[in-house]
Amino acid sequence: MKFQVNRDVFSEAVSFVVKLLPQRNPQPILAGVLIEAGEQGLTLSAFDYEASARTTIEATVDEPGTILVHGRLLSDIASRLPNAPIEIAVEEDGGIAVTCGSARFTLAAMPVEEYPSIPEVSGSTGVVPAEDFGTAISQVGFAASRDDVTPVLTGVQLEVSGTNLSLVATDRYRVSLRDVPWDGEGAEQTALVPARTLTEVGKTFGHAGTIEIAFSGAGDREIIAFTAGNKTVTSLLIKGNFPPVRRLFPEQTDHYAVINTADLIEAVRRVALVLDRSAPLRFTFSASSVTMDASGSEQARASESVDAHLNGGEEVTLGLNPQYLLEALGAVKSEFVRVTFTSSDNANKLSPVLVTSQTSVDQAGLDSFKYLLQPNLLLR
Repeated sequence: MKFQVNRDVFSEAVSFVVKLLPQRNPQPILAGVLIEAGEQGLTLSAFDYEASARTTIEATVDEPGTILVHGRLLSDIASRLPNAPIEIAVEEDGGIAVTCGSARFTLAAMPVEEYPSIPEVSGSTGVVPAEDFGTAISQVGFAASRDDVTPVLTGVQLEVSGTNLSLVATDRYRVSLRDVPWDGEGAEQTALVPARTLTEVGKTFGHAGTIEIAFSGAGDREIIAFTAGNKTVTSLLIKGNFPPVRRLFPEQTDHYAVINTADLIEAVRRVALVLDRSAPLRFTFSASSVTMDASGSEQARASESVDAHLNGGEEVTLGLNPQYLLEALGAVKSEFVRVTFTSSDNANKLSPVLVTSQTSVDQAGLDSFKYLLQPNLLLR
C-alpha cells in the first residue's frame, strides 16, 4: 500500500477516530486505527466493541491496501509533522513508513486480520440541527452519573416522539432535560447512549449544519449512529430501564426567583471557597435578593448577596450543592436564570428546585432546557 495525503486533513482525521478510544484498552489490537486506501480515497476507522468512529478523506492512492497502526502514536506523529504532504507506504519487511518533508518514521504494522468488523447501521433515521443538538448535549450530559455501579444512569436517554427529540440525564440527585427539533421517519424511539460518547459527538459535530441519527440492531447489539459530512460515530446502547424522571418536573411554576446568571455564578464560586467538600451552600431567597452563606473548617465563613426578583411566594431558605448548581447555571445559556421552588405531597421530604433559562427579568427563555436539583439538608 502507498498513498499521499494532505498533512492537516490527515492529522484531523486520525485525531477524530482516536478520540473515542479508551486511554487504556485491555486488548492491544483495539488501540489500532484501520486505514483503507482505495478508489474513494482513505477511510480511517477505530472501534472498541462499544463505540466506533469512521471518516473518509481525499488522497492520492498509488497502491491500494489496508493497514492497522497504533492510533494514538500515529495521531501524535501526524500532529507534529512539518507543513508538507504526507506519504505512507508499506515496506518490504512489513513496516509502515511515514514520510513528510525531511521527517521519516517507521511504525510497526498490527495484524489486520485480528481487527473486529466495524458495525454497519441500517435502520430508522432522522435529522437534527447540529448546533441545537450540540448545545443540548452540553446542557444534559454533565448530569449523567459517573459511577459505573448503576450503568443506566451513566447514559443520556434519547427519546423520539413526532417532531421532537428529547435528551434526559440523571444521577439521582439532579435531572437535566432538553428538547430539539426532529425530522425523521418511523415510530417513536428510545436509546440510552453512554454520556462520554455523546459528549464527543456534540463537540465534534456541533458546527456541522445537520446530524443524521440512525437506530439499528436488536437484543444485546442495539446501536445508534451519528453522521455529519464524512464522519460517522456509532455507539452500543446501554441496556436497562431508564428511570421515569419526567414525572418529577412540576406542572405549576408560580413561586420563583429571577437572578442575573453571571452575577450568581461569580457569587456562588466565591462563597463556596470556604465550604468543606460536598457540604451544601445555604441560599436565602427574599423579595429583592438572594443571600449565600457558608461556613467551613478553620472557622472560615463567607456570605454574599446578589439582586433577585422573587415572585409568587414567601422567602425561601434551602441548601444546594454549589457544584451542581454551577453546572446548571453554565448550561442555562441566557442572561438571567429562573429558580423555581416546587412543592411536594410528602411533608418530610425536601422539594427540588427547577432551574430554567430566562431572557429578561419578565420574559422566560425560549429554549426547553430544564434542570431539577434536589436540595440538601441544612444542619444549622
